[in-house]
Amino acid sequence: MKNADLSETRLLESAIAKLFTQASQKGKLTLTDCYGLVATILTYPLSDAEQDLINRLLYAVRRGRMEVVID
Repeated sequence: MKNADLSETRLLESAIAKLFTQASQKGKLTLTDCYGLVATILTYPLSDAEQDLINRLLYAVRRGRMEVVID
């Protein structure tokens, strides 16, 4: 893996973790966040930890613990 790829991967990991933390605290996920997650999933290979965070967000939405709001 190139150095640029490695730094991009670390940035992506921290962005997903930050989004997860903010959404969990607020109980809300914005539509923009959802589109960003879709773009990330389609563009980058994700680690198991990143996939787990995204799955947990989606599970919370399905269970009604988190709502998707229009920003």
